[in-house]
Formats: sequence, structure tokens, C-alpha cells
Amino acid sequence: MANIVLFWSCGYAFAMFMTEYFIVYPEGDTQEIGFRLALNQMVDVNGNPVSLPLPTNRMVVFRVAKVTTNDYKGGSETFHHLEQLSARELMEYVKE
Repeated sequence: MANIVLFWSCGYAFAMFMTEYFIVYPEGDTQEIGFRLALNQMVDVNGNPVSLPLPTNRMVVFRVAKVTTNDYKGGSETFHHLEQLSARELMEYVKE
């Protein structure tokens, strides 16, 4: 899922810079995703953005609480740290 910038030279492709995106669950587990998320964005358990309004408050929804980036030679890793929202917090996003 990593984005790779390629440099073509004499018919060969050389990876110049690789960008990787991850979500970090509250328990500390990580999962790679293919795109960057915004701070305070609401996502489902797979890191996909949730569309509002929500159909119900009985859903597993996370909010991006913190974004950190680890730059290294040849690439970067972006970690989106998630916090789980409670059913009470989700009530304000449910359609009436």
C-alpha cells in the first residue's frame, strides 16, 4: 500500500521515496492503510472515513486523535493514533 516515487534511468525503475500510512488502535495494534487521514476525522475499524450523519450510535467509530510522522532516508511513515468514541459521544452525529 505504500506510495513509491519512481525514477526511470536507462529502462530501470529506482525507488526514490516511499510514503507509508498506518492507523494505531488504542490498544497499540497497527494496520497499514493506503491514504492520509485528517486530525479529528472519524473512521471505521478499518480506517475508512465514516460518512455523516450516522444511521445509529451502535457502531464502532474511532477519531484520529494524533498524527505523527517518522521520516527516514528514502521515505516516511505517518501514524494516525485513534481513540474510540462511546455511544453517548456518537449520539450528536446520528440522524434524527
